Amino acid sequence: MPPTPAGELAVPNLHRAARFEDAVHNLVERRLRRTGWQTNIIAYAGYGAPGWARVLCRVLLGRPDTRSRQRLEKVRGWRSFTTLPAKHVTVTIEAGGVTHEAKADRSGFVDTVVEADLTPGWASVRLSVADAEPVEALIRVLDPNVRFGILSDIDDTVMVTALPRPLLAAWNTFVLDEHARAAVPGMAVLYERLVTAHPGAPVFYLSTGAWNVAPTLTRFLSRHLYPAGPLLLTDWGPTADRWFRSGREHKRATLARLSREFPDVRWLLIGDDGQHDPEIYREFAAGHPDNVAGVAIRRLSPTQSVLAGSLPTPSGSSSSGPVGQKWLSAPDGAGLWKLLRDAGLV
Repeated sequence: MPPTPAGELAVPNLHRAARFEDAVHNLVERRLRRTGWQTNIIAYAGYGAPGWARVLCRVLLGRPDTRSRQRLEKVRGWRSFTTLPAKHVTVTIEAGGVTHEAKADRSGFVDTVVEADLTPGWASVRLSVADAEPVEALIRVLDPNVRFGILSDIDDTVMVTALPRPLLAAWNTFVLDEHARAAVPGMAVLYERLVTAHPGAPVFYLSTGAWNVAPTLTRFLSRHLYPAGPLLLTDWGPTADRWFRSGREHKRATLARLSREFPDVRWLLIGDDGQHDPEIYREFAAGHPDNVAGVAIRRLSPTQSVLAGSLPTPSGSSSSGPVGQKWLSAPDGAGLWKLLRDAGLV
């Protein structure tokens, strides 16, 4: 079992935004519980290795009927951000015949590492709380012999969202559902070819998006035939010490965590040049050269780059990273596949 990351230090005085959010949640929660609303668990796909598993879920309040959890899972657009968390609820985790307990945080999230003897591949753990129907959470268990993995950004890498454009990003996030979103051409085929060329290789999807939209993203990836894999998202709203979370720090921290948990895996990092992926990947490659097999960047068109607030990327197709890894760039999945094949990464 990998070393558990140090826990967050207790913050005696929450940020005023967090205090306001807690006050509103407490008021609404009391009223809803008086009307009979109960807790529901939304399970997210986790990951692990033989001996341990990272379990991810969120506990929310919902109406006390058999359809409430189904409604929560199918919630779309702005409604995803109006759910009410059930704070500090104890969640029972049954993994590999062993029972564990974890407590949800102030946003209703559980993110914990438990001991579990699970077989490599896809496994599941059982999650339950006192007054909710138990649910199954999938766990992607990496074989100890795996040496290659795929870590992919989501926005404008596998799904066209125009995230850097604030107004359009808000429309895509809060209004549209997954049926109205477009897949980046060729990327699903690229990922399927990669996992075929590297049997047992995991696919992780890393994004600055909120956990609120995880069900929507999961349905989108499945509908467009992307390989299944855990989503590594972040929380929505104020933190204990600031108004909003840092998306870049979330990506940096997640990459560092994966390098600790899977020190023998070399990752193919896939992203786009519309945000900060090249900068973040370059930093990680410089600090963890043994954990990077290569970097593949989906190159936005000149128009997309300008609208995204960045300069168009030069037309060159490949370059060397700071420590010699292959850095490849193309506008779509077909172009990246050719470059990856020529570079000997498949």
